[in-house]
Amino acid sequence: MADSRAASRYVKSLLDLAVEKNALEAVHNDMLLLSKICDENRSFELMLLNPIIKHDKKREILEKLFTGKMNPLTISILDILTRKNREPLLPAIAREFHTAYNVYKGIGKASVTTAVPLDAKLRAEFETIVKQLTAKSQIEMTEKVDKDMIGGFVLNVGDRQIDASIKNKLKALKVKFSYNPYIKEF
Repeated sequence: MADSRAASRYVKSLLDLAVEKNALEAVHNDMLLLSKICDENRSFELMLLNPIIKHDKKREILEKLFTGKMNPLTISILDILTRKNREPLLPAIAREFHTAYNVYKGIGKASVTTAVPLDAKLRAEFETIVKQLTAKSQIEMTEKVDKDMIGGFVLNVGDRQIDASIKNKLKALKVKFSYNPYIKEF
């Protein structure tokens, strides 16, 4: 809890600084890169979290990996965090920055789970539905394919869920058939 609170403070400061320096898009891309590296390379994230590895060594690793590939503002933030021994927060900061960026830009977030991959027409229809539900002009939609769903879709927008899947309808039908009006329930 304390780590996420500290990470969110760093994210807010970094977002404000990036906006002030007109480097928001570059810093956002850098944080996406860092988040992707942490997700794909578990040993890298564990290295950042490991208290046994010295902070100077971590800073040296981050310097060699990202110098020339990231915006100077991002590099300086990484350097400050490692000098202050806060590099275990870097994965959380990278993940939370994307959320803060979406809030700042007014981008809505949704996820769609279907039995088959979406084509362009269906994707556009889902985006229209999400735009109506959220009143946002831009949408970031993640798509998942679940073969067990049989058909239909499950749309998650914020805290709302629209479940129009055949799997859910079959489950509801099963519950309805299990009810017997001739047996008195107590």
